[in-house]
Amino acid sequence: MSENLATILTDSAERHGDKTAVKLDDVEVSYGLLNEGSKGLAGLLREKGVERGDRVGLMLPNVPYFPLIYYGILRAGAVVVPMNVLLKGREVNFYLEDPEAKLMFVWHQVAEAAEAGAKEAGAEAIVVKPGEFDELVQDQDPVEEVADAEADDTAVILYTSGTTGKPKGAELTHANLKTNATLAGRLVDVSEEDIELGALPLFHSFGQTCTMNGAVAAGAQMTQLPRFDPDKALEIIERDKATIFQGVPTMYNAMLHSDKREEFDTSSLRVCMSGGSAMPEELMRNFEEAFDCMILEGYGLSETSPVASFNHGNRERKPGSIGTPIEGVEMKIVDEDGNEVDQGEVGEIVIKGHNIMKGYWNRPDATDEVMDDGWFHSGDMGKVDEDGYFFIVDRKKELIIRGGYNVYPREVEEVLYEHPCVQEAAVIGVDDEKMGEEVGAAVVLKKGEDVSEDDLRDFVKNEVANYKYPRKIWFTDELPKGPTGKILKREIEIPQEVEAGSA
Repeated sequence: MSENLATILTDSAERHGDKTAVKLDDVEVSYGLLNEGSKGLAGLLREKGVERGDRVGLMLPNVPYFPLIYYGILRAGAVVVPMNVLLKGREVNFYLEDPEAKLMFVWHQVAEAAEAGAKEAGAEAIVVKPGEFDELVQDQDPVEEVADAEADDTAVILYTSGTTGKPKGAELTHANLKTNATLAGRLVDVSEEDIELGALPLFHSFGQTCTMNGAVAAGAQMTQLPRFDPDKALEIIERDKATIFQGVPTMYNAMLHSDKREEFDTSSLRVCMSGGSAMPEELMRNFEEAFDCMILEGYGLSETSPVASFNHGNRERKPGSIGTPIEGVEMKIVDEDGNEVDQGEVGEIVIKGHNIMKGYWNRPDATDEVMDDGWFHSGDMGKVDEDGYFFIVDRKKELIIRGGYNVYPREVEEVLYEHPCVQEAAVIGVDDEKMGEEVGAAVVLKKGEDVSEDDLRDFVKNEVANYKYPRKIWFTDELPKGPTGKILKREIEIPQEVEAGSA
């Protein structure tokens, strides 16, 4: 029996052929139609000379063509290289040249930049335009069979965000992704009755595994939102009676603070999944109270397919915890030398199990840096309590060292979020001659609220040790965010007067 990830679609099409698989506003695509489309897509790839193991770029927003092409590439035995639709020409060139991709599929609205990058990389760009693309797929000789795949064959190359240097391509296998999608679905009891709101970008691991693959494996419906907008998300929940929402903390924050929140009936929501970055406890409490819905927080990385740990609905939930390792996965906290630390001590989270990537594409050096005897070094600092619950303290790289003392931004952010005037906050290190680094905070206030830097500074000072509170605070209209809505600390601009020390 083939281990090909595409079999989750063929199996569901066999069981629920007439059932809606994907919906985008008025457009509905059944499982049967999605499966037929993937056959035509595989036929197109065959005609283009794409062979088993070849890499194929996929640069589409959250539209029904994304799963059609994704499963079609897998059906053909090729490898999917998902790409952010915001990439520019030179970036597209890298994403195609690095994995030596033969061709790519690109959404018509972003085709210009992509075609330039593809040309440079020597790859063909196939433009996906509604109507024209449908005809192109329908004109092909369909590929009925799903290509055989071993469990350890690469299914997807997912490029990491590249916070330092160029992005690295994490090779995720058919077994990695199929197992993770199945378990992710089980964690929130996804069934064919569920309707999942697909607001997370599908080119990202969270949206791809937990929303798309999780829904398809269970025969559930995915209702799509191409670009996140809190009011539109609330409207879709009411319109389609969505039962599951998956998002990053900034999405929950935006929905909670939407002026139109109370205009929509969101009572259909059964459970929410949060990941991508740590959710402030205050935000979780306020959202659950406002929406009368449980949020289960999980943790993982692109390299872990992505889910590594999760809070389980039928067990105790601990505020601020990323839960316990999922079935078949081990996690522990280690020091700089790789030795396990005592319970409650801070160290690096390392992970082992069926979810760990095969390695970084063509980067054995980078793979060796993060792998140690089967254990993946996450780069995240955390601790574990007496019940085996893990807590993220911060990214190793985001640690602030102030005058020799370690300050974990997450802890300070938690306090800032408790202030009634604060909507969003990000704590970062600011270069300082005397201390090496000073604790800085970029803050977005709630609409209509007003508070001074001094008042906010005093508020935090009362809650944390003296060396931890932010000496430098500045207000901003918004914080820079990545494609999933995750706050990008590396892109936060520090005002000149703050760096100069006048704040």
